[in-house]
Amino acid sequence: MQTHTVDRFLETLSNNRRGHATGVYSVCSAHPVVIECALRRAETDGTFALIESTSNQVDQFGGYTGMRPAEFVVFVGRIADEIGFPRERIVLGGDHLGPNTWQNGPAATAIAHAERLVADYVAAGYRKIHLDTSMHCADDTGDRHEPLANEIVAERTARLCAAAEDAYRGTGTGAKPVYIVGSEVPIPGGAQDAEEELAVTSPERAAATLDAIEQAFRRHRLDDAWSRVVGLVVQPGVEFGDESVIAYDRRSARELSAFITTRDRIVYEAHSTDYQSECALAEMVSDHFCILKVGPWLTFAYREAVFALSFIEDELSAAGLTASSAPPSGVRAALDAAMTEDPRYWSKYYSGSDAERAFKRKYSLSDRSRYYWPNARVAAGVEALFYNLRNSKIPLSLISQFMPDVFPAVLDGSVDSSPGSLVRAHVSNVLGVYARACGLQSRPA
Repeated sequence: MQTHTVDRFLETLSNNRRGHATGVYSVCSAHPVVIECALRRAETDGTFALIESTSNQVDQFGGYTGMRPAEFVVFVGRIADEIGFPRERIVLGGDHLGPNTWQNGPAATAIAHAERLVADYVAAGYRKIHLDTSMHCADDTGDRHEPLANEIVAERTARLCAAAEDAYRGTGTGAKPVYIVGSEVPIPGGAQDAEEELAVTSPERAAATLDAIEQAFRRHRLDDAWSRVVGLVVQPGVEFGDESVIAYDRRSARELSAFITTRDRIVYEAHSTDYQSECALAEMVSDHFCILKVGPWLTFAYREAVFALSFIEDELSAAGLTASSAPPSGVRAALDAAMTEDPRYWSKYYSGSDAERAFKRKYSLSDRSRYYWPNARVAAGVEALFYNLRNSKIPLSLISQFMPDVFPAVLDGSVDSSPGSLVRAHVSNVLGVYARACGLQSRPA
């Protein structure tokens, strides 16, 4: 990891604290098209790309992606090489690194696994590290409906930081890790549903979290590492569920926003910002929630684009306008079949009748379908869809009908009408919302 790229990241946070409306959006996804779009957007904007994997996506045992940290680094690097994006302009982050995956076991075992997890991330080249030890382990005492005691969270956070620092000293290259601490957000993977209202973190609670973690770091002689704690995860009052989005209300977050300016160098990291309006995201950045995490919205956009192309395929087939002699792709049915046959990634998240759950498998904002695109039959369906449409001329009218946000770019020639280009353009439009909110692009008048 090139030091100057991490320095650019830190400079953006510093500028935000000085009152500039600058921010950083973090792409939390292992989907190759999403990552490609993020890199292309960074190239267009002349900035770096912040790509993160979560503790349940990538760990020392492979996570649900089957990738270990070093393998994820190679995976992202190959995508960068394919499109000519410089690897040195990528900042890799680890999200919710801690005992989450192993919390059903005893704390000693869970923390030991988490130490190895964090060490492997840093050794692989990740430099933005979110340390999250907020979850109860099996033998922790106390009410499971109440937060784990600050002192326990802080002590475990310090232990993980020590493991990260040891791993960095073992590599001895590149920028030192920078740390994000705290967690008042849903577990990795998202909330099961959004509530009607969310309690914004109080300044008192934010202060207590920072104070406890600082004290623990100093007890562990991690003073230098404490100087590299640059972000605090809090609840600014945003969330989304299957069919609802809780929008940012800056009036409710005013006191929390003001508090962070009383602490040196630290800004807020905001999770679950998916589906917020561009105006709301810009307000968050201005209010020092200047690291914006986005993930499900991007794979939701990918799913939207694939579905839109499949609807176009249906229309062309019904009108006898397909040039391909191959059978229809059946990609929508393939995706639902894969989810039905292997419900582990969605069953505990989607409630209701069979019909309601079937609807959510397709259209929930939580987008649990993102886990199934690597499935062999689903991937074959996408490939067949693209093949069929590459061999057919897609009428402009159908692009306008099913992908109206991309239609103007096709008209002016900045996006061609190939299926891959249409999908990337749709995903990139979501990234554009974040880029403008973070001050990386001019906002339309």
